[in-house]
Amino acid sequence: MSLPFYIVDVFADKKYAGNQLAVFMDAENLKTEQMQQIAREINFAESTFVTKLDRENNKAEIRIFTPAHEMQFAGHPIIGTSWVLINKIFENAPSEMKVEVPIGPIAIHKSEDLIWLKAAQPKFWDVFSKEDFTHFSNLQVSDFENQFPVQEVTTGSAFVMVPLSSRRALENLVLDKDKAGLWMKQHCKTDHQGLYFYYFEGTKVTSRLLYIEHNQLMEDAATGSASTCLQASLLKYNTKEIELINFQGEFINRPSEIYFKGKLVDDQYDINIGGKAQFVAKGEWEA
Repeated sequence: MSLPFYIVDVFADKKYAGNQLAVFMDAENLKTEQMQQIAREINFAESTFVTKLDRENNKAEIRIFTPAHEMQFAGHPIIGTSWVLINKIFENAPSEMKVEVPIGPIAIHKSEDLIWLKAAQPKFWDVFSKEDFTHFSNLQVSDFENQFPVQEVTTGSAFVMVPLSSRRALENLVLDKDKAGLWMKQHCKTDHQGLYFYYFEGTKVTSRLLYIEHNQLMEDAATGSASTCLQASLLKYNTKEIELINFQGEFINRPSEIYFKGKLVDDQYDINIGGKAQFVAKGEWEA
């Protein structure tokens, strides 16, 4: 079986930046095990598989895999896949489309060179002690921003939001893999567990996502799903309307720009993240 595939860099204003994504077309006959094997082989943070395509109505069903497991929702794969569909697959290059993922349909729209997605309503879960982090990182209590809680938040995929008080603390961050992994297993509610450290400067955010996969401490270049959770936190605890850029990936030489545009009205969150994508390659995969 031969599958057409595309590689794009997502949340990137130029090639070889942002977060890499492989998009596999015509995947409706693949088994889950095959998708997982392909994602492990290509070994990007995530790969997507288009399992159903409705060209007439500009809709697609996709599945998202990390090298280790399937995701219910993830931002950079949805935005990157949408870019491929709009620019390489759909003949009319639509400005709006819908992507169906396991948590439900995601509305997509294109505005100039940005692809935007609208996130589901957030859920705010447990609040954690900042002192916990002093046991598995080099952080001190004074390194935390007290305006925001350390809290697990989800819009389909859950992450622990960790606010820091300085860029220095973010840049110099070090985790003990084993102790951090044990803490996440004990406290996080889902199998996909990540710590999203951020420094909020008023007009921009700088962030880092650290997680453990295949017993290795990993850092993600750009995390759309965590960005929707961060935007929800900022709307809840800081401002009722927001428009800024979240800069991620610069400490691993994959600079990324994730655009935020959201508001909170009558307990309803309007959370939107956007980003550019850069076409890198296409080919045929022998499955």
